[in-house]
Amino acid sequence: MSEVPATLRWEGGVDGHLMLLDQTRLPLEVVEVPCRTVEEAWDAIKRLVVRGAPAIGVAAAYGVCLSIKNGEAAVYDVVEACRYLATSRPTAVNLFWALSRMRRVAEAANATSGPALAEALLAEARAIHDEDREMCAAMGRHGADMVAELPEGAGILTHCNAGALATGGDGSGLSPVFELARRGKRPHVWVDETRPLLQGARLTAWELVQRGIDCTLICDSMAAHVMRAGKVQAIFVGADRIAANGDAANKIGTYGVAVLAEAHGIPLYVVAPTSTIDMTLATGAEIPIEERAAEEVTEGFGRRTAPAGVRVYNPAFDVTPYRLIRAIVTERGVFKPK
Repeated sequence: MSEVPATLRWEGGVDGHLMLLDQTRLPLEVVEVPCRTVEEAWDAIKRLVVRGAPAIGVAAAYGVCLSIKNGEAAVYDVVEACRYLATSRPTAVNLFWALSRMRRVAEAANATSGPALAEALLAEARAIHDEDREMCAAMGRHGADMVAELPEGAGILTHCNAGALATGGDGSGLSPVFELARRGKRPHVWVDETRPLLQGARLTAWELVQRGIDCTLICDSMAAHVMRAGKVQAIFVGADRIAANGDAANKIGTYGVAVLAEAHGIPLYVVAPTSTIDMTLATGAEIPIEERAAEEVTEGFGRRTAPAGVRVYNPAFDVTPYRLIRAIVTERGVFKPK
């Protein structure tokens, strides 16, 4: 099994910098991008150099550390960095969760500044990263246990990318797949391409090939046919925000997959850390949905595929109602919304 390069890492001490695997250039190029300023971290999150709710949270935590200058941190600069980074993307609640933790470290400093605050900030960012690794491993075990009765070589469908590229560890939605492979179950993964940015084709398929896991790439519109043909026994997806009632926001197209799964009697599991659960929102109707640039649809990857002037609606996420979710798998265990 080939090792997947680290999605993100901190280089050096308090005056160090953030290194990100540039996911906009996968699968053709494996390139790391350095972020040395808060503004560069914001831009990397916005442009999807780093993406996936948990990874965004970890990157944002390290991004706050980029406000440290000459080995010292100022409370005002930290609070401003948190405020600014929070504007990068609106849907992934892990972003705000991580920034809230970093802000609390600054507030606990009682308006003092200096090397001690700088060390405390970097320690908190590293703790967030380490905790995410541990949560990914736990989610993998719980998710694999949920489908332990599936036969060897069973078909598992996934949408978008919820692997190591989307987290600080071994993934959320893909972590049970990796765990099943470690247990010798040899799962076969059906990979939705995930329009319009092809995270499934570019990222999930790449991760699975790197790890030597059997997989087949399909267009999003082929999922219904594959399900009807009996090739899919379970579906694992991630989430960017989960409301208190279990409604889950994930990459656009997930809701359609869930509707198809219900029609074909296939269980759909949402795998996400508890930091993705937003108890302040009663239902998924309250989850803010990011809308992205029209060019992602009309000029995907630099080539125009639609007439100039056409109207475009490009929501980045949709919400799957809890009634279509068989179970929500977290690092603390499995919860069944219905």
